[in-house]
Amino acid sequence: MKKIPGVPALAAPVAILALVLAAALPGQNSTYVGAQKCALCHKADARGAQYKIWQNSRHSKSFEALQSPKAAEAAKSMGVDKPAESPQCLKCHVPLFDKAPEIKEEGVTCEVCHGPGSAYRKLPVMQDRAKAAANGLILYGGPDAIKAQCLTCHADAHGIKFDFEASWAKIKHPIPGK
Repeated sequence: MKKIPGVPALAAPVAILALVLAAALPGQNSTYVGAQKCALCHKADARGAQYKIWQNSRHSKSFEALQSPKAAEAAKSMGVDKPAESPQCLKCHVPLFDKAPEIKEEGVTCEVCHGPGSAYRKLPVMQDRAKAAANGLILYGGPDAIKAQCLTCHADAHGIKFDFEASWAKIKHPIPGK
């Protein structure tokens, strides 16, 4: 092995090994799969009806909302002509618009908060919370972490004060017994 001046003998192989391992980590090439894939397991009442909760929320209709006369009026006041095409509006109403345009109509979909699901969506992975997290499922340590995620869009959105507790009560979706 060729010695690199100023680098200890094992440093180069260890650095190369670290890069190879990092490239092979699960979730690195994950893709967005859409809420319909989540619904396969997360629509049953016995499992928490997460999909139904999302489907009946304003999050699932947030892209649709950009196509309303009210959105056009709000957008005009911000100097935006077409809110359903404007990155300024889409960044919150369709946060994955640039990463997963094929699921644009889903608005604020499951994977906005929980990460791209291709690597963790399979049942054997999802049945093991640690394994799911290792495969890209974003979990939150508590209300403060959840609130921080919500505030990425809801911090004074359109001048509307965000009431986290009231909003979380409408959208929370725990798995029964966990």
